[in-house]
Amino acid sequence: MLKQYKLRSYNFRLVFYVVTLTIIGILVIGSARESVQDKQILGLFLGLAAMIVISLLDYSFILRFSWLFYIFNIGLLLLVKLMGEHTKGSTRWISIAGVRFQPSELSKIIIILFYAYFFMKYQENLNTLKILAMSFVLAGIPLVLIKIQPDLSTTIVTALVFVSLLFIAGLSYKIVFGVLAVSIPAVIIFISMILQPDQKILDPYQYKRIMAWLQPEKYADAAYQQLNSKMAIGSGQLLGKGLNNSQITSVKNGNFISEPQTDFIFSIVGEELGFVGAVAVIVLLLLIVLECIFMARKAKDLAGRLICCGMASLIGFQAFVNICVTTGLMPNTGLTLPFVSYGLTSLVSLFMGIGFVLNVGLQPRKY
Repeated sequence: MLKQYKLRSYNFRLVFYVVTLTIIGILVIGSARESVQDKQILGLFLGLAAMIVISLLDYSFILRFSWLFYIFNIGLLLLVKLMGEHTKGSTRWISIAGVRFQPSELSKIIIILFYAYFFMKYQENLNTLKILAMSFVLAGIPLVLIKIQPDLSTTIVTALVFVSLLFIAGLSYKIVFGVLAVSIPAVIIFISMILQPDQKILDPYQYKRIMAWLQPEKYADAAYQQLNSKMAIGSGQLLGKGLNNSQITSVKNGNFISEPQTDFIFSIVGEELGFVGAVAVIVLLLLIVLECIFMARKAKDLAGRLICCGMASLIGFQAFVNICVTTGLMPNTGLTLPFVSYGLTSLVSLFMGIGFVLNVGLQPRKY
């Protein structure tokens, strides 16, 4: 479980990038909503503690309990359905022993760990119908439980992470091209179906978000969030208006963006830190993703590569979607920006994932 590691193998660059990005997030969150800043600071220290402890635990030993983690994950998601707190039209939170958290955030990390174990165990038979069917069924159970919360955006990102892991594990290119040949026309048909006014596939609020993105002038009540977000980012110009500014022209100060400390934190970054600050956040996210990929290349086994690439996929996909939403390039999804948006469950879960990546780096492949 514990091994003798070499300090020089510890990736302090990755730690620096993650902590720096989180500190920027804390500063911007304090400007967006000062009342929750202390909780995010607590999340940083809890996350750091979890990251350090996990980074010193042998991931190969931890993966032996993957099935227990999987069952635990399903249990938590079922508890959300049975006793979750209903807020703003969804049920995503539960409270256990006075601790309130969002299981779907932890679920992303557990799914990465589980499939790192599963795909390594069945690496030789990955492209058989039996193993592929098993992997999709096992992924489908938590994805369905997340979808019915409802949380379509988290479901989509988690599904993309699963597909990435499957591809990295060695999925045959014949299968990949075959799936693309079928899925591309299917996606086109699906999109045409959901754009129909009488469609029954999406929930009404999901349909409205898509239409507000496509026709903002017709659905102004649903499009105002993204329109104001773009206005805020553009108003920051090169250097921004400064943190905690009191300018009357500030979109944030006018309360034109609801819950700016979570889904739309990037609009506050753009307005208050300007183009320079926005680019800095994007570069830090990119560096974190690249460090995870570089460490995957040096991993001692397939499980280590999958853990690193899984975290890279999670952070990369989620950041891409969030920034696209705040800049109006995608419909509003409700996803947070990794390490920057407010949310203790999300922040601590991401730090835990980085802890596993660091442990993979402490056990490089021997040449």
